[in-house]
Amino acid sequence: MDTQNQNQEPEGQEGGWERQTLEKLAFAAINEQKIARRWGIFFKALTFVYLSAVLLVATYPSFEEKMSSDRQHAAVVDIVGVIADGEASSASVVIEGLQDAAEDKNTKGIILNVNSPGGTPVQAGYIYDEIRRIKAEHPDLPIYAVVGDVCASGGYYIAAAADKIFVNQASIIGSIGVIMNNFGFTNVLDRLGIERRTLTAGEHKALLDPFSPANSQETKHMQSMLDQVHQQFIDAVRKGRGDRLKETADMFSGLVWTGAEGVRLGLADDFGNVDSVARDQLDTEHTLNFTPQERLLDRLAGRMGAYFGHSIATSLGLGQLR
Repeated sequence: MDTQNQNQEPEGQEGGWERQTLEKLAFAAINEQKIARRWGIFFKALTFVYLSAVLLVATYPSFEEKMSSDRQHAAVVDIVGVIADGEASSASVVIEGLQDAAEDKNTKGIILNVNSPGGTPVQAGYIYDEIRRIKAEHPDLPIYAVVGDVCASGGYYIAAAADKIFVNQASIIGSIGVIMNNFGFTNVLDRLGIERRTLTAGEHKALLDPFSPANSQETKHMQSMLDQVHQQFIDAVRKGRGDRLKETADMFSGLVWTGAEGVRLGLADDFGNVDSVARDQLDTEHTLNFTPQERLLDRLAGRMGAYFGHSIATSLGLGQLR
């Protein structure tokens, strides 16, 4: 009996040791899960605080703008870069800024902050017409154009609608002309032995085809179109500048001039920048930018929506390849 008890006791102790080891491993795994969960909660809370801070910073300018608009100001509308549909200085964007500025009861005047090499005549024409409309609707609201580095072609088209144009002595202004670019590759195809086959319905459907010889009739037609648009440009400048314009033989040839020469020719009125014009012409040192811009808050809202949508789908096991 004693021998049997002694033989059974080690087996019991061995079973207890294994059980204790398994319990320790289980508790260790549970503790690791708790630690990981705590770190997960910590990082989620940290992310929430960070996003809250970013949202606060993003919304602060709108609060500041609301507070600033409660006092008289010079309303600034930027016309920077290429003037074309889909660009930051498209007609729809600029016109929205002009309308908002004109409707603000505390706007003492509008300053067009122009730094543009030009763009399409249609987009520039839309903005020009809107400036003229606002001037007719608000005759006591001055509209000034301030030129930065360059105000050429479509940029000057727009500036000509303003009451006055201010430049820097080294600004580049002018380029009152219209251009259409095209290339011809006929000889290249011949040398390479390539035969181009084009089917059209309409005698001039392949107008200005770069792989075909120039057609004198089509060239004449397109030149006539350019001349018409050019004359529209010239008429707009004459209408906007009036008697201040000291016309020369090459004024409407597409040449550009420095700001200093532009003042002498009547293409511009005086020297100044946005701040000096606001101070000296509008009697205020406070400027408020009315240029429509995509707000950071909108971008963050979209990204946060996508992030939370992905998180929910992940937690539900949706949208995953297994």
